[in-house]
Formats: sequence, structure tokens, C-alpha cells
Amino acid sequence: MRPSIVATIFHFFPSIHDSQTMTRCLPLLATGLLIGLIGAGSPVSISAGEVASLPPVSRVEVVLAKEYRDQVAVLKEEFGQVGLSNVHFQFANWGKPPQNIGLGRDVPADKAREAIRLALKYNLGVSILLPERLFPPRFITIASSNYDDTVEYPIDQASLVKLQDPDLSTEAFHRLYRELTSIPLAPKGRNLGRPY
Repeated sequence: MRPSIVATIFHFFPSIHDSQTMTRCLPLLATGLLIGLIGAGSPVSISAGEVASLPPVSRVEVVLAKEYRDQVAVLKEEFGQVGLSNVHFQFANWGKPPQNIGLGRDVPADKAREAIRLALKYNLGVSILLPERLFPPRFITIASSNYDDTVEYPIDQASLVKLQDPDLSTEAFHRLYRELTSIPLAPKGRNLGRPY
């Protein structure tokens, strides 16, 4: 414990030497000590070196058809080989998962292209983009059923090919992705004609 913090506490609370007063002040003391330690640069703070070592993709969530349920080890290895190591799989109990993909705003273009390639391979297509504003910056989702048609942006084959262009920098990739997910959507399904 740093002497300056203790001296400060006793300066503001001179009657703290009394055991009854000390018992009542204990929560306040603990809070003060915690604030003092954090402010003094304790291990709670994060240095710039730690931020630089963050992985390019923090998490990948994938929903696949149930036929892939017994192939988790192979799938994890394939995703890991392209730098998508923190991958979590779920499997649809019936039917086919939606053909969508969602990417956070800081996912590097090469990782985004790999995610699209894997979605095409295992989910047999990508026909919907989910806007990056819905996700943490370095997050990828493939075939999520957590979103409704108010945030599902259809993508045609020509636009999907443009997104897969290996010459696109990360900045150019996300600029195109934002363009494709910012066009006004026509109301459909359960939202048609509903007053807002």
C-alpha cells in the first residue's frame, strides 16, 4: 500500500482510528484504495503494447446445417488456418441457416474475404449482408438468425464478387460494405404497412 494514499485517508478521516468508526468507513476506504491504485497505474490499466497485440478478428460465430455437427474439429482447423481462430459453431436443428454474413468495421479485408469464402463453401451462398454497425469492431457472424428483415441487405453476385476483390484495402473493403448496407430497404413481410 502506498504511504501517500494512507496519509491522505487519515488526513480526511482523523477519527478513523476508532474501531467503531473504522467499521463504518471500511467500504469507503476500500473504494478509495481501489481508485487510488487504479489511478496510480496498477496492472488494471492497459498499455499500448497490449492493444497492438490484439488479434485482427476477436470472435467468429457460425451457424451451419446439422450435417456438419460431427465435423467441428475439421471446421475449427480450417477456420484457424486463415486466422479465424476464436470460432464458435452452432448447428441448425432443421432447415438451412440464412445465407447472411455480418462483419465488424475493423475486420481486415483479407479476413473478411476468407469469411465470405468459407460462408460460400459451408453455407452454400451469401445473399444477405448485415450492417457493420450491429457488431463489435472485430467480429464476424455467418448465417445468424438473430436479425430481421429491417437490417438484411440483399447482395447480388456482382457485388459479392467486388467484395472478394483481393486488391481492395481494408478501408476500401469497408467503404464498399457500408455502401451496400446503407441503401434504403423497402418494407416487407411483417413490417409492411406497420405505422411507426
